[in-house]
Amino acid sequence: MIDDSRFIRCHTCEAVNYDNIEEELLCRRCKCQIHQPLYISYHKTWAYLITAIILYIPANLYPILITKKFGIEKASTILGGIIHLWEAGSYPIALIILVASVFVPLLKFIFILYLLISTKYNLHSSKVDKHKLFYITEAIGPWSMIDVFVVIILSVLIHFSGVQIFPGVGATAFALMVFFTMLSALSFDTKLIKKEDI
Repeated sequence: MIDDSRFIRCHTCEAVNYDNIEEELLCRRCKCQIHQPLYISYHKTWAYLITAIILYIPANLYPILITKKFGIEKASTILGGIIHLWEAGSYPIALIILVASVFVPLLKFIFILYLLISTKYNLHSSKVDKHKLFYITEAIGPWSMIDVFVVIILSVLIHFSGVQIFPGVGATAFALMVFFTMLSALSFDTKLIKKEDI
């Protein structure tokens, strides 16, 4: 009978492979080496997550959008832009940006932190729930980029005479924060959920 716990997913092409302990494991499809100690995955996830949390601070403090109108520059942070949209009556857009740019990254941080702590200290919670939490984290990842897409679209489309829009330092920090959060989710090995100690 085949042991289900010996199946391993390739992080490059997503192919399912059977882990043969006697020899080095190469993916049957792309031939990449996919076997690595679990503690490497654990520490990589921590490193990417801490980097993302650090980048979250300048992403919210520095301007994400700089508008130059008739030689006068006006900078807007994420929260400043949300407040401006709300005051202008664009309630749905303000709520979407608030959820996607403020709450979704925080939720992802909390989910990944919980997964890391629960796998390290073997918290008594369902393995099924942990797997669901992990896949929710992966699914909501791209939605954080809405703010960056808005800035890029505005920068490209709006170049009327006397009006220019540029991405600010906050946009760069925010894009990097999303990138490192996605890396932390991708580097998390789901086999950590099954293992008692790292």
